[in-house]
Amino acid sequence: MNSFNKIEPPEIGKDLGAEHPINKVTNYLVSLLASFGFNEVIGPEIESENYNFDMLNIKKSHPARQMHDTFYLQNRSNVLRTHTSPVQIRGMLNSEPPIALTSAGKVYRKDDDSTHLPMFHQIEGIYVDKDVSFANLKDLIYKIVHEMFGEDTQIRFRPSYFPFTEPSAEVDILSDSGQWLEILGCGIVNPIVLDNCNIDSTKFSGLAFGLGVERIAMLKYGVNDIRDFYKSNLDFLDQFK
Repeated sequence: MNSFNKIEPPEIGKDLGAEHPINKVTNYLVSLLASFGFNEVIGPEIESENYNFDMLNIKKSHPARQMHDTFYLQNRSNVLRTHTSPVQIRGMLNSEPPIALTSAGKVYRKDDDSTHLPMFHQIEGIYVDKDVSFANLKDLIYKIVHEMFGEDTQIRFRPSYFPFTEPSAEVDILSDSGQWLEILGCGIVNPIVLDNCNIDSTKFSGLAFGLGVERIAMLKYGVNDIRDFYKSNLDFLDQFK
């Protein structure tokens, strides 16, 4: 019977592998949110339309549900998840407030250019309890951003729209070049979403936020093209050891 060749330990002076920058940022953010009291939950990458859209108050007429934006499987009732929010839906259905959950993983959308990929990574968080307000959300976002980019980082909130939060905002930071750069979306959980998860929206409220890992990594490491993270270019990856 054939046996596997013995793997010799690397010689001193040989290059060793290192953690990929996307994994490095993901692990850092998951650990940071855990220090704030968030428990990580995981879920499937192939999702039903119900969890991916319906439970999140994304109507059938919403552009995100069109085939030019979403990868549908052959039966048309399942999709490659477009965000990690359905993981939070599953978590809320299996929990009672107070709830503090974070979900990290791959998501899929039909995009492909220097700042978008058809597969990328998200980290989302949700906190549900009595009397959760936008002030609580802002305080949390400031803590996350200052931990990532430093206490001197300037932040602004811009009004936005997401079906699953109301009110909603996008958050920008001021770069060294003087440009405002978007880093995340957030908001107060829409009462419809809470009710869909059997949580009484007259008694409880919640906050939610979502970060794109690649976008954070690009800002953190000064990378201009998101595709560089996946080209297996060793000269590029050696920078992150």
